[in-house]
Amino acid sequence: MIEFESVTFRHPNGVVALDDINLRIEDGETVAIVGENGAGKTTLVKHINGLLKPSSGIVKVFDINTKKASVAELSRRVGIVFQNPDHQLFAETVTDEISFALKNFGLSEHAVLKRVEWALGFFGLERYRSVSPMLLSGGEKKRLCLASVLAWDPDVLILDEPTVGQDFAQKERLEQIVRMLVSQGKTVIIVSHDIEFIWPLQPRAVVMSKGRILTDEAASKVFSDDAIVSEANLVRPQLFELSNRLVAENRPVFANVYEARQWILERAGGC
Repeated sequence: MIEFESVTFRHPNGVVALDDINLRIEDGETVAIVGENGAGKTTLVKHINGLLKPSSGIVKVFDINTKKASVAELSRRVGIVFQNPDHQLFAETVTDEISFALKNFGLSEHAVLKRVEWALGFFGLERYRSVSPMLLSGGEKKRLCLASVLAWDPDVLILDEPTVGQDFAQKERLEQIVRMLVSQGKTVIIVSHDIEFIWPLQPRAVVMSKGRILTDEAASKVFSDDAIVSEANLVRPQLFELSNRLVAENRPVFANVYEARQWILERAGGC
């Protein structure tokens, strides 16, 4: 469980990035943090693994006060994939990148090798095992960062703008990974402007603006609220807009294209 209790964060120059944040995320939840640039989304999630400490208030992760814990201690249970892979990658080879944290967490050599092979295969990186991460494409770097984090099997996975540089097939693969993790009882927190990626997951949506939480609701309720959409400068998902146009009253809210297709076919007589 993750708890923010009256959390405020000020940068050294005095700018307030988080302003009296109260938030509770339960184990196994899928949560999307949305809002315009500068809303405080990334600043918020960096508090979860201790990269940032609150100026006032308390952040607790699994009942641990993050002010009293090191990043290394929290990282064993909280994995974060940053928006820019170049801020995360540093090892000489892809294999070294994946194995680094595993070795530091004290896993046996056999366990490290087994997890590295799983990660290479699962993310389609086998042919790059001896290649420098810096020579990979942007999408491949993203996959390597995700592989490096999932290899140690954290309880919480934070994805900061995970679809940047990913094509449609890679986005679908990422969606499948998120669903797999949730089915295993993991907590997944996604910071993203990519509403089309978030929408099929039907997460709880925490909407931020100017360092504050505007609302915290199911995604379907958030995008139904004209005032919130306007204040946070959100763009509604295309499937939500399709629902609005197809049916004026008692409209279905399509979570994915397959639901929309089935609904349309049923009303077209199956043609």
